[in-house]
Amino acid sequence: MLAILDAGLIAHVGVTTPDGPLVLPMAYGRDEERLYLHGAAANHLLGTGAGEEICVTVTHLDGLVMARTPFHNSMNYRSVVVRGEATRIDDERRKRYALRLITDHIVANWDTSRPPSQIDLRRTLVLELPLAEASAKVRTGDPIDEPEDIAGPWWAGVVPISTRFEVPEVSADYTGDAGPPVSVAHLAGRSPDDRAPQVGR
Repeated sequence: MLAILDAGLIAHVGVTTPDGPLVLPMAYGRDEERLYLHGAAANHLLGTGAGEEICVTVTHLDGLVMARTPFHNSMNYRSVVVRGEATRIDDERRKRYALRLITDHIVANWDTSRPPSQIDLRRTLVLELPLAEASAKVRTGDPIDEPEDIAGPWWAGVVPISTRFEVPEVSADYTGDAGPPVSVAHLAGRSPDDRAPQVGR
């Protein structure tokens, strides 16, 4: 389960609002016991999740499974579902800890960037969610067809899907002469699965 979370980049967070349920795509981070989410403090929709039950899902699509009949078409995937009560983090030390985990989970540049200011922290809402109620589901392999269809003329197989990072592109308004941080430069040509886990940094 933790390996699936480590390889992911985006979590879909389900919250209940006065106008009905809503799913938000968000960056996230984790330690051994909790999942951390963040957004703008002014984001009312995310704020409704504080103190409430929420659901977080992370999914990797690894392949399209093409069967001999569309009835048996499927997908190869890895997914994690985490449910529980989200708690708002207001303590500055724990907030910085959570934001570092979130940042370094995506790309480890917390130590090579400007640290968050007090204004940044006030503008940021951070939620934590226990990993106690979490489950993983994985599907791999070929299509599963009816025995009587195996000898038929219809094609069957898997179309693999992969994601990779490209070479970093410098910002148009960058005036320095340094290259990207090592943690960024090393991403080129790699997939999210190849990233070293950032937990505990």
